[in-house]
Amino acid sequence: MDLSGYKIKLPIQVRFRDTDAMGHVNNAVFLSLLELARVEYWATVTGSRDYTSMQFILVRVEIDFRSPIKLGDDICVYIRTSKMGRSSWEFDYKIMDRHGDRLVAEAKTVQCCFDYQRNKVQRMTDEFRKKMEEFDASA
Repeated sequence: MDLSGYKIKLPIQVRFRDTDAMGHVNNAVFLSLLELARVEYWATVTGSRDYTSMQFILVRVEIDFRSPIKLGDDICVYIRTSKMGRSSWEFDYKIMDRHGDRLVAEAKTVQCCFDYQRNKVQRMTDEFRKKMEEFDASA
């Protein structure tokens, strides 16, 4: 699988609490894995881990499950921007085993810039757009 367009690779250790009665990682945990990747993307692109400055919200999630994850598996979450609009953008994700041999899941999320004080969607700032475009263009 070609992962060359994914500059963010986030290693994750599967924990006991992530598993369900069937012995595999519960589907709800995948949302947290995607969230961890988004936070890593934000920190890498903006250079900040001040999460209160994140001016976006999640508006859509799609996940296609391809292979189960079990306790003891080490995985990596890959994330990249795939599409940008005026106020929103899409992230593509691949969740792989740590060696990159097995595809665990593919996902897509849509985020939009949001003004929390006014409680409404806002246009993406030129500064944020430029940072994302420069970061993803170098992939």
